[in-house]
Amino acid sequence: MSYFNELYQEVILDHNKRPRNFGELPGADSRANGNNPLCGDRLTVYLKLDGKTVTDVRFKGAGCAISTASASLMTEALKGKTVEEIEHLFARFRAMVTGKTSLAEEPAAKLGKLEVFRGVSDYPVRVKCATLAWHTMLAALRQSDETVSTE
Repeated sequence: MSYFNELYQEVILDHNKRPRNFGELPGADSRANGNNPLCGDRLTVYLKLDGKTVTDVRFKGAGCAISTASASLMTEALKGKTVEEIEHLFARFRAMVTGKTSLAEEPAAKLGKLEVFRGVSDYPVRVKCATLAWHTMLAALRQSDETVSTE
């Protein structure tokens, strides 16, 4: 097994077992619900904003290891970022997990720990698991009342 695959497994398992920023966010400015009927993942993302900057983000719900770890790592990556920075980060993340970008185009430093999801592009059915929290977070940013679905 390659070093990258070992790291991938370690990070995913750690964030699945001990998700960061897990639970409701009292006083959240917005929230959105997400559902992946294929896998059974369900979550709610909560955001606290100061103007156009995310000051806090949390999630709650249940899902597979990829979904939970993605939500956990996403919450760590978003704190302190502006809406514009978050939209750009999501676009890069989605391109990476769908295999539409290469390591040369997006250096690991740009995505940090989120790089562990690069291998998801080899398993198209898992892309929905990895991106559910992200789509749900965008719905919360846009204050959409509709449940986000991967189907």
